Amino acid sequence: MATFVITGSTKGIGFALAKHGVAAGHNVVISGRTAQAVTEAIAAIEQGGGTGKITGLATDVTDVTQVEALWSKAVASFGRVDVWINNAGVAHTTRKIIETSAADVRSMVSTNVLGTIHGSQVAARGMLAQGAGRIFNILGGGSDGEYFPGMGIYGSTKRGLDYLTTALTKELAGTPVLVGKVRPGILLTEGVLREIKADPVNFAKSRKLMNVLCDLPDTVAPWLIGEMLAMSKSGSKIAWLNGGKIARRFLMARIKPRADLFQTAGL
Repeated sequence: MATFVITGSTKGIGFALAKHGVAAGHNVVISGRTAQAVTEAIAAIEQGGGTGKITGLATDVTDVTQVEALWSKAVASFGRVDVWINNAGVAHTTRKIIETSAADVRSMVSTNVLGTIHGSQVAARGMLAQGAGRIFNILGGGSDGEYFPGMGIYGSTKRGLDYLTTALTKELAGTPVLVGKVRPGILLTEGVLREIKADPVNFAKSRKLMNVLCDLPDTVAPWLIGEMLAMSKSGSKIAWLNGGKIARRFLMARIKPRADLFQTAGL
């Protein structure tokens, strides 16, 4: 049994990780921007069952004092933190760089970059003090340097997180704190649905391709949890979609097309 702290976990992949963590018997501390969102997420996870325990705290990850309070909440509740997952993020992916509002730029940069830096600092300090731990940063589109239309700002933040995670790995080398990169793939989350609805024309063009590669958070989360706990080498990359899996999916799509995931979401 391990204790997880997952930022940005009241919805999306963060929520799925929390839900499956509790189901597998782990202790989980979730966070979100509002107390109401945290309370509702805890209730939903508890209703799903599991032998693990869950608690949470409203946390703005751009405020380091609130991130420190999240660490303290976890230690007070469960004694230590074994796995810290920096998942909180904001994505606006339908506009070119010059068309993205200053407010959206600020939101993505402050949450994705500053929030992950704060989480990495707080977790690393705490884990060094307690003698062990694992830090994982959730990456995404653009983290490998590949360009995607409409993702200039978002992709830049994720590219920066890739560098941050590499640097943190090197700085913590030789310590009992392990660091990992997580690429969860293309997931059908509330945020993705919002972006699709904001740009239906481009979605229509890429719908078939996305349906081949897209997955539900509940499909991916249990595998990610297992890989995080099994990781033995700091700096490892945990990727749900790799080259081999992508090739097999396109091959199978020609033989037996996948059911349309987007239909279930009313698209």
